Amino acid sequence: MATSESTTEVIVGGVVLAAAIGFLVYAGQATGFSTGGDSYELTASFRSVDGVTVGTDVRLAGVKIGSVRKLDLNRETYLADARLGIRKDILIPTDSAAVISSEGLLGDNFVEIIPGGAMENIEPGGEILDTQGAVSLLHLLLKYVGGSDKQSSQ
Repeated sequence: MATSESTTEVIVGGVVLAAAIGFLVYAGQATGFSTGGDSYELTASFRSVDGVTVGTDVRLAGVKIGSVRKLDLNRETYLADARLGIRKDILIPTDSAAVISSEGLLGDNFVEIIPGGAMENIEPGGEILDTQGAVSLLHLLLKYVGGSDKQSSQ
């Protein structure tokens, strides 16, 4: 009887361990975590990175091609420096742009790469120079409301 119970405990423990390993693998893939062997790094500086965190998707034509690896404040320029991990099989032209976009009014933000037409590509470790930061919907609404008041009083 004791052997049967211990065998059952070992089997249940193995199933729990396998489920935990499966969850960790899934979580790593979902967040873009990797050892870095299948991607290269680019940097981009943004005025605002609202809604972007480490692990946020980097997309090109709506397809995930990488993720944000690190965010830092540049103390000299007061811009947010982002390190982007890009799949090695994706080459980014030198005149491309990086824009923080959202999936609609209430959707999550992501970094969108808008490819340029240059024949040369950004080297690993290079920088995307043309960037556009996050646009706050609240800021736009306040600007619109404030702008309409100024027009009506003149």
